[in-house]
Amino acid sequence: MRIVVVMPLGRQLGGGELMLTQLLRQPHAPDVAFTVIFLRDGPMVAEARAQGHDVRVVEAGRFRELRRRWAAVQRIVAIAREVHADVLLAWMVAAQPMVGVASLLTGIPAVWYQVGLPSGDLLDRVATMLPARGVIVLSHAGAAAQRALRPRRPQRLVYPGVSIEKYDSSKLPSARELRAELGLPPHGPLIGIVGRLQRWKGMHVVIEAMPRVLAAHPGAHLVIVGGAHETEPEYPRALAAQIERLGVGAHVTIAGFQREIPRWMQAMDVVVHASDREPFGIVVIEAMALGKPVIAGAAGGPAEVITDGADGLLAPYGDSAALARAVTRFLDDPVLAGSCGANAVARAQDFAESRYAYAVVQAVRELVSESR
Repeated sequence: MRIVVVMPLGRQLGGGELMLTQLLRQPHAPDVAFTVIFLRDGPMVAEARAQGHDVRVVEAGRFRELRRRWAAVQRIVAIAREVHADVLLAWMVAAQPMVGVASLLTGIPAVWYQVGLPSGDLLDRVATMLPARGVIVLSHAGAAAQRALRPRRPQRLVYPGVSIEKYDSSKLPSARELRAELGLPPHGPLIGIVGRLQRWKGMHVVIEAMPRVLAAHPGAHLVIVGGAHETEPEYPRALAAQIERLGVGAHVTIAGFQREIPRWMQAMDVVVHASDREPFGIVVIEAMALGKPVIAGAAGGPAEVITDGADGLLAPYGDSAALARAVTRFLDDPVLAGSCGANAVARAQDFAESRYAYAVVQAVRELVSESR
């Protein structure tokens, strides 16, 4: 089966790009081959080529550049015919409008991977209306949101995977050693959040919770790991202003974009994931694989992963008081924190990267064969 994957981006900005990397770097059955078309150049192009895949770059420009977009669709059609594609796989909603049109022109079945939580905006509606044999979703929350759009398409649920080996705490230095290496405070509880700096990721909610946390644990410190996002360049400035307004500057570190995420997470005592309408939350699984006490949102993907009080805690998005209570609950009760951390390691094994790669290919097979 020759799968032509169309990927809108050439560099990793979030979980959707990481998921494609995980798919491509896993060994597959000899009867499966990928051709990957990137609609922008970037580091992911070289990575995919290094893994031995057939990789092309078709610069598609912006959505409003209709002539350039049409030219890119024609190039996708030509490549699909050249490699005798069996299926076109749109990776993320941004690729589906082009893949859907290419499917119309070629008769090659299309499937797309909805790696977000659809809101019903114009892009979601257009993507859903265009031809597809089915949609792969990454959580029950995502499936429900996608079913609200018309026409309804057959679905397959494939939870994202995590490179469990990278997040094995036994293979990393101790938290104390990493605090010294990373320039973090050597003493006191270290609370961490990892993600690109966008408002829906909830960094401002964690900062808002810090005064309450500090009232109970004056030595606590918050570290925010993540870089600015091109769609919200003002958000980092808003966070800095909030930190100053709350007077918690001595207790908050904004570390910016970092590549060695396992080392940063290993240094943390509690990991917080505070996103709104999170479709899944790969960071949650990564922290769980390290055995960290994790606090995540009480809705969306994380609520399907964490059993509250057993392998983590859940708190409603935007509720800084509830988030502060969850943090202090872990800090006040080391037995609970240790128990949740141990259970989290076992739960994380359900999301191993190798299982994920197999499940994606199997979902594509099923959607194409059943629709026929």
